[in-house]
Amino acid sequence: MTRVAIALLPLPAQDFDPTEAGVAWQALTAAGHEVRFATPDGRPASADERMLTGHGLGPWRPLLVADARGRAAHGAMAASAAFGAPLRWDEVASGAFDGLVLPGGHAPGMRPYLESPVLQRLVSAAFADGRPVAAICHGVLLAARALRADGRSVLHGRITTALTRRQELLAWQLTRRRLGDYYRTYPAAVQDEVTAALARPEDFRAGPLPLRRDGPGALGRGFTVRDGAYLSARWPGDAHRFGRELAALLSGR
Repeated sequence: MTRVAIALLPLPAQDFDPTEAGVAWQALTAAGHEVRFATPDGRPASADERMLTGHGLGPWRPLLVADARGRAAHGAMAASAAFGAPLRWDEVASGAFDGLVLPGGHAPGMRPYLESPVLQRLVSAAFADGRPVAAICHGVLLAARALRADGRSVLHGRITTALTRRQELLAWQLTRRRLGDYYRTYPAAVQDEVTAALARPEDFRAGPLPLRRDGPGALGRGFTVRDGAYLSARWPGDAHRFGRELAALLSGR
């Protein structure tokens, strides 16, 4: 019998990636797991509207905007009762969930989430307890900033992937004339900061060149890295494989 697990999916007040959160939620609920949400103020979060509408992306809209599956998953998630009644970040007890899901996003509203000491402590506790932690895109940056008791990142000694430097700089270069630094959350690339937190540079796995997004019938297009109870992925194009493997990870715990 599949074990029903409780997954915590913390979100910023605004600007999270709709595909990365929505597809993970969809996969977990389809597997029978319960997903609980947490936001900084206990009010429902708002996704990055540009990723839903494509506004301002110009000719690169088909490449960068959330696809139909991602938008549908986000819509179903946003309509769920749990999404509409989140806890506050500081209300979540470190042992109140079986697994932790860290979606990403790159717009400015992500910074309070990526820099939150409260969330970093939750991540540290989950790693210390051996509970599953799954992070995708900028969500890996939140994990990299969470510290163990020895002062090192919880990812020190782990193998991981995350948004790659090539992906991040390409999106920024394609849109900088229209959108400025919209795709540069921080001056340092995600890959660079994450790699600096690892024991060895080679512990960061960039994976194959991401040419097309994955989907329920095309999981092989996605790329994930699993190291014990820790699962990571790079971008919304890995979201379906990430969600499927996350659901299996929680089911087997």
